Amino acid sequence: MSTSISPRLIRQRIQTCYPSGEALWLTRIVCHEILGQPMTDYYLGKDIVLSANKETELENILTRLCQYEPIQYIQGKTRFLGRDFHVAPGVLIPRPETEELVGQIIPQAPVGARILDIGTGSGCIAISLALSVPEAQVTAWDISSEALRIACENARTLHADVRFVACNVLTVQPDADERYDIIVSNPPYVTERERQAMEPNVLEWEPAQALFVPDNDPLRFYRRIAHLGHQLLSPNGRMYFEINQAYGEDTVNMLHESGYTAIQIGKDLSGNDRFVRCQRN
Repeated sequence: MSTSISPRLIRQRIQTCYPSGEALWLTRIVCHEILGQPMTDYYLGKDIVLSANKETELENILTRLCQYEPIQYIQGKTRFLGRDFHVAPGVLIPRPETEELVGQIIPQAPVGARILDIGTGSGCIAISLALSVPEAQVTAWDISSEALRIACENARTLHADVRFVACNVLTVQPDADERYDIIVSNPPYVTERERQAMEPNVLEWEPAQALFVPDNDPLRFYRRIAHLGHQLLSPNGRMYFEINQAYGEDTVNMLHESGYTAIQIGKDLSGNDRFVRCQRN
């Protein structure tokens, strides 16, 4: 036995929980990507014929969306630089700004670059660099065993050669002979006071350990990585960070005081301070 439903009715259900623009975007994903409706039929507003199983699946999806679960977790994947990455509540969902960060590194990385990704999460940065930089030797650290499990799964699926290491960057004492040409990190940088402005689909679902830093120490991870960089970076090696837009100048000043040179702030596509890069002499 089958039934049918229109995209309009699906959108009306989603719109009880989301603003109209976001509800429209989510409706297109549900109809086309999950239920398989052709885009032409979607834009024409044609009904979707649902089997009993598909009807149950749709109801489950709508219930989860109205509990503010991110659509990427519901689908189990997200798109990053043209590739599908598995994501689940144990890892952050990669953002477009992080795609921008990786896009800046790829043309600047030398052939055979030794690269360290600190706080790898889903592995999107490390895997993308391993697949895009010729002969790259990529290592990725994370404190979360669940994140490392998901990152390893993504590396296998995408046929990327990355060495994943369970590591707490705040306490690690690296091997004396460990050296990298590039260190990249998108560490936790959202302050506790910024919680109140966050959407529930982030606040209630994505891992707090990967998001938040204390109000009184917003540069905690940047300061520690800068310290490690003096040991881990080869001469003229570079560091690349994604940052909190409110702390661009503070990050630059900290890196300058730590002895780094060629420090530059970069803006994201929205015009916010979002990236910092520097060099070890």
